[in-house]
Amino acid sequence: MRNTYRETLAKRTRLAHRLALLGTLVAAIVVSLGAFTRLVDAGLGCPDWPGCYGHLLWPNEAHEIARAEERFPDSKVEQDKTWPEMVHRYFASSLGLIIVGLAVLAWWCRDSRSFPFRLPLLLLFLVVWQGLFGMWTVTLKLWPQVVTVHLLGGMSVFALTWLLALRLGNTRWVLPEATWRRLFRLRYWLVAGVVILFVQIGLGGWLSSNYAAFACPDFPRCQTHWWPPMDVAEGFNIFQQIGPNYLGGLMTNEARVAIHFVHRLGALLTFIYLSGLCLALFYVGESRVSRVAAVIFMLLLVQVGLGIGNVLFAIPLPLAVLHNAGAAFLLLSLVTMGTRIWTATKPESDAVND
Repeated sequence: MRNTYRETLAKRTRLAHRLALLGTLVAAIVVSLGAFTRLVDAGLGCPDWPGCYGHLLWPNEAHEIARAEERFPDSKVEQDKTWPEMVHRYFASSLGLIIVGLAVLAWWCRDSRSFPFRLPLLLLFLVVWQGLFGMWTVTLKLWPQVVTVHLLGGMSVFALTWLLALRLGNTRWVLPEATWRRLFRLRYWLVAGVVILFVQIGLGGWLSSNYAAFACPDFPRCQTHWWPPMDVAEGFNIFQQIGPNYLGGLMTNEARVAIHFVHRLGALLTFIYLSGLCLALFYVGESRVSRVAAVIFMLLLVQVGLGIGNVLFAIPLPLAVLHNAGAAFLLLSLVTMGTRIWTATKPESDAVND
């Protein structure tokens, strides 16, 4: 009986690992599609939820479009905006189903100490809220607070799905004690790096949801100034009125300049901090640590380059989508390093070798 239980647990763990990897891939697509939908102003491409003008997909034929515009007289059908919104919704729904499956497997294996239990349930909780925020994004007409939290939620689901895949893969670094100690001392510095990056992603979401990307069209200066005139109080007023249609943004130019400029300052702080963290990781003197640190630094450089390129080339759509995806993968690289640090063991412990 005990061998049968172990075999069943091993099969379910392998299935969950594959599902988590699939979920990470789908989450990457959802994050990228979310950015694309936002950047082509398709967030209100479908004025209702969960359908689109009452359709499971979107109105395509002439008679369907005419009927849709009769039902929603204030929302003209724009086919180039309906399909991105619905494709994004269907991929997000697929991710939700994958996470439901992971939660079910976690419940079945809840008596096993080797199978993560709380993490899949946390993911299920987050993905339910993501669905609600997706609905509120439409019903509250792109209210910036909701759009920003929806973006952060998507990044969180992406990162935690990858964390679950790493946990289920159960690969641990076995390090010499001196190396293990040097690496373990950096764990809270890494947590601080994740927090700084997450705040910077939030600033990027706030910038995007308030349409402040074009507020500083030059680089490294902003509107020819090193410290431009700006209205920080209005730019970061989180008590904006619910009700207006926020498509295109409602803030003054000075407020948008404040958002853009603070995002740039955040990018500089993030670059300096993560560069220092990567340098500290290189000094640990372990090749596996150095490889992951090199990936983090490479993604950091690419992300900075994409940010500068977006300004210099006036936010071309491919670069803007890649900038959003780059932030997500930079977050994943930090999660990978954090997981390796927290699960690393010394040779004398009962660790599983690479």
